[in-house]
Amino acid sequence: MSFYDGIHPFYPHGRRSWVFSVDLIIIIIVFLVFALAFTLIIPGIRGKVRISWVCRVLISLFIGSVTVAVNFTTDWEEGSVRTTTTYKSFSNAVVNADIGLHVGLSGINITLKGNPVHQINETINYNEQFVWSFGSDYNQYYNEGLRKGLPNPIMYIAEKFAQYSPCDLFTQYRLSGHYASVCMWVAFCSWIICNILYSMPVFIYGAYMTLVTAAFIIFSIISFSTVRNVAFCNIQFGKDSLKTDYGVSFWLSLATGLLCFIIGIMLIILDFCIPEKLKEFFNMTEEDKQKLPSTVYTNPNCSSNLSQNLNV
Repeated sequence: MSFYDGIHPFYPHGRRSWVFSVDLIIIIIVFLVFALAFTLIIPGIRGKVRISWVCRVLISLFIGSVTVAVNFTTDWEEGSVRTTTTYKSFSNAVVNADIGLHVGLSGINITLKGNPVHQINETINYNEQFVWSFGSDYNQYYNEGLRKGLPNPIMYIAEKFAQYSPCDLFTQYRLSGHYASVCMWVAFCSWIICNILYSMPVFIYGAYMTLVTAAFIIFSIISFSTVRNVAFCNIQFGKDSLKTDYGVSFWLSLATGLLCFIIGIMLIILDFCIPEKLKEFFNMTEEDKQKLPSTVYTNPNCSSNLSQNLNV
């Protein structure tokens, strides 16, 4: 096969991982560099201020990295099936293989791995990407797969997502993925504003922007999840069917959205009940405290009760 790479119908074995892409690796490296740089300056921070900075920076980096990274992952929805199926067109040869489908916001990855890998004098281990993001032509990826002579199971699934397929999966997943990605990028922008506001005396507005970040993350999840209730197409391999479920990126986004919501609500409640303690957490000086909006009031009963609990 390696001798005939590039000569049809022989297919070159240059395949892309379905989880990690170059863009995703770059994003991970960038945020790890920020985390490492902060780790190096931690010893120079003294007292309780160190705990405050560690909590704020690490949580902030986690939220920011998730909102960016999930735009490039292909595991928002995934499923797999082990079955016996035909391998190539115009051939009666069958193989036993694990077939996987991994759906992201910008396209799908289809995996085909033989069980065992070496069957019918070939190495069966494919991983193919088909992109539908704006600016990309899904049909071109599909036609390229036909030209290369990809195995039948891969092209069968890819055909289900083709633009003119009766299943209409292409339109539904493409639109839902597009709007979900847009919401995630807006959430990332609001996350940047959050960090700016948290470094200013008006940190309470940072709490409000944290709720905005949570809202757009939730909107993104809703946008993607609605397609499961609208688009349905049975992917059948003989008696076995390939069924998908929400993947790691979906649940990670949901957890991040809930985290932002909890942080925003908690800061608003603490600012209402014990604003002085909250100001100390954000390391405010007396000069910064005087710059706070005059509309921020303290609930005496709530403040006294919580202060006694904290002292205890």
